Amino acid sequence: MKPLRPLLLDETPEEWALGDGPDFRRKQVAEWIYRKRAASLGEMSNLPATLRRQLEAAYDFTALKLARVQGSDDTTRKLLWELRSGDYIESVLIPASPDLFGERSDRFTLCLSTQVGCAYGCKFCASGLEGWKRNLTAGEIVAQILETERATKTRINNLVFMGMGEPLANYANLMRALEIINAPWGVGIGARHITVSTSGLAPQIRELAAQPLQIRLALSLHGATDEVRGQIMPVNRKYPLAELLNACAEYQAKKRKMMTLEYILIEGVNDSIEQAAILAKHARRLHAKVNLIPYNTVEGLAWRRPSDFAIDRFAAVLHAAKVTATVRREKGHDIDAACGQLRLKQLKADTVQV
Repeated sequence: MKPLRPLLLDETPEEWALGDGPDFRRKQVAEWIYRKRAASLGEMSNLPATLRRQLEAAYDFTALKLARVQGSDDTTRKLLWELRSGDYIESVLIPASPDLFGERSDRFTLCLSTQVGCAYGCKFCASGLEGWKRNLTAGEIVAQILETERATKTRINNLVFMGMGEPLANYANLMRALEIINAPWGVGIGARHITVSTSGLAPQIRELAAQPLQIRLALSLHGATDEVRGQIMPVNRKYPLAELLNACAEYQAKKRKMMTLEYILIEGVNDSIEQAAILAKHARRLHAKVNLIPYNTVEGLAWRRPSDFAIDRFAAVLHAAKVTATVRREKGHDIDAACGQLRLKQLKADTVQV
């Protein structure tokens, strides 16, 4: 395969190779990409033809193409993307749930991937079953937003970096993507509407705490003690809970934002009332809310989701301890919405075809 050209979305307007032309041309290109959501250079009608040819010769404009969609217009939709390299990643579009009166808000959340595969090997997750292949570039991350809006005709206004991969293991590209997403000339999604999730990379959590952006942090905890967490999350051996929770406390102290503890409930592993009681202590210390996620079954893995009774019992312990806790009910359970499942199906299909 011939070498790929640079990706236009990887660079900021100041970095684009536009020669000595007037600065307003850079603003025009940025406006076409990020405000008008142009699908091609050809749509940029107020640019000189010579400039469009120059950009076309120097850059690739398209970072990824849609390979498959699962879900319907009014529910969670999973999108499978093929990258220029032939790799596959996933994004998940999640509409806000109806309120008590059955009315939907206008919030649409996109769950973004940051890597092809994952190297952290969480035992319950499909993302790492085929191992880690590479980091996504900043432009490949940003393109998931633009292309999802184009494919679904939906304006995205909330982002969570909880898709395939460990965002903080791709720190430099993550920060570049956040710059483009948050910039006045860029995608235009405010930092307060962006959440970065991590499996527990304590040094990078501290590094993120020093950044001025007021993004939110979510910790994929999934076990309230080292014994339980270590069974299902190998990263816990490198950054055990004492170190990890200290890093999160530092983040919370600097940002003054409520963080989220993500907790996938797995039958017979981490769903005991003892774990719930310890989790409540962690949440109170960090001034964190808890998002309980009944396990989404993954083909090839033996884990199971707890019964509704066990889920409600676990949540009741948190509520009794005055911890804000919600249970994510069936968001995408019927469309293989656990990270990496759609990609695995595509990889298997490609293998059969070969």
